[in-house]
Amino acid sequence: MLEIMSRMRAAARHPLLAAAWLAVGLFAAAGMASAQDKITVTDLAGRTVEVPHGAKKAILGEGRMFYATVVLDKDKPFEQLAAIGDDLPKFDPDTWNKYLARFPEAKDVPMIGAAASADFSVEKALDLNVDVLVVTLGFYDKIKESGIIEKLEKAGVPTVFVDFRERPTQNTVPSVLLLGRIFAKEAQAQAFADFYMAEMRKVYNVANRLKPNERPSVFAERAAGLDPAVCCNTFGNFNFGEFVAEAGGFNVGTKYFTGVSGVLNPEALVTEDPDYILVTGANWSNSNPGNTAVWLGYETDKAKAQQQLKGLMERTGFPELKAVKEKKVMAIYHQFYQSPYHFVAVQALAKWLHPDKFADLDPDATFKELHEKFLPIDVSGVFWTTLD
Repeated sequence: MLEIMSRMRAAARHPLLAAAWLAVGLFAAAGMASAQDKITVTDLAGRTVEVPHGAKKAILGEGRMFYATVVLDKDKPFEQLAAIGDDLPKFDPDTWNKYLARFPEAKDVPMIGAAASADFSVEKALDLNVDVLVVTLGFYDKIKESGIIEKLEKAGVPTVFVDFRERPTQNTVPSVLLLGRIFAKEAQAQAFADFYMAEMRKVYNVANRLKPNERPSVFAERAAGLDPAVCCNTFGNFNFGEFVAEAGGFNVGTKYFTGVSGVLNPEALVTEDPDYILVTGANWSNSNPGNTAVWLGYETDKAKAQQQLKGLMERTGFPELKAVKEKKVMAIYHQFYQSPYHFVAVQALAKWLHPDKFADLDPDATFKELHEKFLPIDVSGVFWTTLD
């Protein structure tokens, strides 16, 4: 900027040159001002935070928040990221491998420990010259207690909370719009929000009219087979519990748990004898070798998914359940539970629970349209399957 001003002064004796350099100077000054612009936002924790408008170096405190940020810039999805949590390749290698194949430069993006883990380093974050830390709302208490927010604030780095996990059907739209403001991608964020709302309404406008006796009971097992020795983690009123209710089912877990999740023992499951069984699964080969889950995602195939699903239904007590006998069993991609793409899961569940009422609904087509409009990768693999 000093060099520009010097040249402007030197050119002052020549009107045409002076006018040209004045334009250059104003443009440069505007660029500097733009780079320093701040906006005030309210995050999903209800905090008022001043953040950069058009963040250039953001840390995603959980790597799987990339599911949300990629829709803001599908051509250069890693450009504004200073680092991402290492949970994406650890818990969803299928997705990570798919993006690595499309964007080899992604391997150069630093991986850090999740913001709520002991592996997260404030010093490393500051060394990366980060300008904002984005964290999932479920980590709020841990992050606050750890002092990370305060330490970063003292260095001029704000922390912002979004939520795609605890109350996803309520918080996805405001979270996406908030990210759009932070990254100065408001138009892209609004386009995704419009698509999300339109697709969710295709289910809600029908399921909302169902009477209680028209809602079949559904037991949703969280991460079935992740630990082969454990059965049966389930959901309360949150997360996949919300998805089941939105899709026109009654989530059995709400009878036992008011929080996000809990463990229902197999004896209670046999007593409940639900109309439908839903299990969530993903490729956890990196995080939990030896798991017996259904490895849903971009790299699986239906035959393998069927084999794994049948194996889960052979566990103690399951063969006696009417849902298993009647093959009213579905496995669905676990990572929908913290992804803004969960409207696809809600559609798949609605179609499964109420095929007559949702005869015209096509979740496969919705998933394909999501990829075509908002993602830089194509659809492959299997993300849900019912027991054959």
